[in-house]
Amino acid sequence: MPKSPAPSTCPCGSGEPYAACCGPLHRGRVTGLVTAPTAERLMRSRYSAFALGERDYLLQTWHPSTRPASLELDDDLEWRRLEILGTTAGGERDLAGTVAFAAHFWDASSRRAGRQPENSAFVREAGQWFYVGPTPGTPS
Repeated sequence: MPKSPAPSTCPCGSGEPYAACCGPLHRGRVTGLVTAPTAERLMRSRYSAFALGERDYLLQTWHPSTRPASLELDDDLEWRRLEILGTTAGGERDLAGTVAFAAHFWDASSRRAGRQPENSAFVREAGQWFYVGPTPGTPS
């Protein structure tokens, strides 16, 4: 899927301009100059990356122990809204944390709205947060 043009408002739901919110994280991951300070910020930036087709960012922020060799994004899904349901740890001084969320989408192939809930695990290594995967018991 080709990358979507950068929106004016960030897809993560912060209400901030993309250029001041997830945009620097998406660009900074390439240069190594900007990283998410918390697990929730990484979760939000990863949601925005799904919404904008930033496949490389998704792979680069996925922990090497669980990262797939490649990632195909579904062109039929339009990510519409991120709902943060809760967090545990994952702060600027923590080494691990979880973020419970629901990602709302529109599936063009079935012409139906959907909701993907997940409680995601994150770890911080060498000052950078990484997505590990869903925690056990995450609803499907």
